[in-house]
Amino acid sequence: MAPPKVKNPKKSAKYYRENPEARRKKAATDKKVNARPEQRKKRSELSQWRREQGIAGKGGPDGSHTKSGRIVRENPSTNRARNRGKK
Repeated sequence: MAPPKVKNPKKSAKYYRENPEARRKKAATDKKVNARPEQRKKRSELSQWRREQGIAGKGGPDGSHTKSGRIVRENPSTNRARNRGKK
């Protein structure tokens, strides 16, 4: 079952809701990226960290890798917006 839609989505979510062709293209790209071994390892580390923190499956903060390699709690919007091109 799909998660409920947010009442006030952020800019990119709003864009993908209104542009189904762009959403399909993004989904195809994401599928390729998420299948890479290094991405699978990173996702596995973060999932394990969330289980240890007791926040897995409950929403809330993301686990964010720092430059030193530690994992810290961080707001999902801030964490996911980092290291992407600005328009």
